[in-house]
Amino acid sequence: MGPAELVQKISIGAESPRGSESGGAALAGADGAAGGSWRHKCAAYVLALRPWSFSASLTPVALGSALAYRAEGALDPGLLLGSAVTVLAVHGAGNLVNTYYDFSKGIDHKKSDDRTLVDQILEPQDVVRFGVFLYTVGCVCAAGLYAVSTLKLEHLALIYFGGLSSSFLYTGGIGFKYVALGDVVILITFGPLAVEFAHAVQVGYLSLTPLLYAVPLALSTEAILHSNNTRDMESDRQAGIVTLAILIGPTFSYVLYTVLLFLPYLIFCVLATRYTISMALPLLTIPMAFSLERQFRSQNFNKIPQRTAKLNLLLGLFYVFGITLAPAGALPKL
Repeated sequence: MGPAELVQKISIGAESPRGSESGGAALAGADGAAGGSWRHKCAAYVLALRPWSFSASLTPVALGSALAYRAEGALDPGLLLGSAVTVLAVHGAGNLVNTYYDFSKGIDHKKSDDRTLVDQILEPQDVVRFGVFLYTVGCVCAAGLYAVSTLKLEHLALIYFGGLSSSFLYTGGIGFKYVALGDVVILITFGPLAVEFAHAVQVGYLSLTPLLYAVPLALSTEAILHSNNTRDMESDRQAGIVTLAILIGPTFSYVLYTVLLFLPYLIFCVLATRYTISMALPLLTIPMAFSLERQFRSQNFNKIPQRTAKLNLLLGLFYVFGITLAPAGALPKL
């Protein structure tokens, strides 16, 4: 075989469709695996954030902004968006801190609601890095809010770092969750504090009014945590930690959950009858509350925190609509 024929044979072999297809298939397979791995990783990060719980931070921001709108007659969409991203970032980071410390203390197991680290979906260092990233995002957003808001730096820092510290110390550091103080932290952070933050950023000053209007929403938000702790009562006791649900036992846990569910509706009834009918809008969610009460009473805790979070979101949205639709001067202190 001469040199010319050899070159021609090699050329034909290189251009063979079969060879091209096999090489292309291998390359496509590698790209597909990489793409699938990346998508799986992103999905794991999203699940680790427990997005179903974000109603606890979004509704207070919406409520604080609605109160600012009623008080000032105007609303800055940019400040609203910045407040929402800031609070969501801190909330998400707090959820990751909770995941990390629950796993480190051996609280999470194969039957836990959060199995991000138990099932090795993510590594502990991944959770730590993501948490640091989200806290950084929150700080950057808070700095941006200071740049465009008229709120004093010391007031913004007081509220923001108060919320950030609470989100970390819930399970990190002191670990309020493990000494039956987690309910108090959540009640304050995802109620009055978040509402005050969103309101103050809009109006440029601190006020007691948002703290009072935050009470119904704070009670509903606490119901999410209490249902979660009641469901995990046995596993938490075995892990050696103490929650409010463990301290008061199953019967009083049911009583407390019922109070947290229905007391907001009593407040809305008072507001609707004494001030404006628009405050009756949250009452549309009462059927959901009765359904949750029956499920809790039957001790069927499957997905009950998620269902309570859904109620919290709808109740909060109707509450915001009620305040927004209220005639000027109809509500007290607005």
